[in-house]
Amino acid sequence: MRVLVVEGEKDQSELLIDGLRRHGHDAIAVGSGAEALNVFENVDLVLLDLGLSDIDGIEVCRRIRAAGDTPIISFAEKAAELDRILGLQAGADDCLERPYSFRELIARIDAVMRRFGGQRRPLLSRGGLSLDSESRKVGLYGRAIELTRKEFDLLHYLASRPGVVVSRQRLMIDLWGHPAGAGLSAQASRTIDTHVSSIRSKLRESGWILTVRGVGFRFCQD
Repeated sequence: MRVLVVEGEKDQSELLIDGLRRHGHDAIAVGSGAEALNVFENVDLVLLDLGLSDIDGIEVCRRIRAAGDTPIISFAEKAAELDRILGLQAGADDCLERPYSFRELIARIDAVMRRFGGQRRPLLSRGGLSLDSESRKVGLYGRAIELTRKEFDLLHYLASRPGVVVSRQRLMIDLWGHPAGAGLSAQASRTIDTHVSSIRSKLRESGWILTVRGVGFRFCQD
């Protein structure tokens, strides 16, 4: 299993990586929320420190959960009961109180993955369009479509929510790491529009992603 360790403390991160690898897992580590948001789609499980220094760990948890169903186990200090509650509400599948034993962590991992029960469906199909989140390959009626990483992320995000109108601001927050609560600049809006235009061009039709004037976009498979 490929495990992503998101841990701000280097010593703690190294201990986790060593332990996970001894148990046969393919473990990688990042030290910030921004790095985690760039790589989490390629892993089977995320171990997330809620006390990150760059992006609030609860916000990182919320963005990962908004983008898909990757299992998340979070960590919080014993005194941070509110953080543990908020982490679970943000989408974490479990939360460990520090300090914890490595044996307990392995048991929690096993329990979460059993509950998960193979429910992950890396292949998303919408009409004649297919997106594989593991290989990041896109096909349209059997024709391979070459997308950039961010184009794939954007198309997959919208295709996962067919018929739902998603605002430009929500896309910037969840896919580009734009701070929640901050206004959306003209440049940020143009960035999204440029990506949508490129996706439409590569799909050779605009009907998959509809523009909702003054709001954002809606994926339509009809």
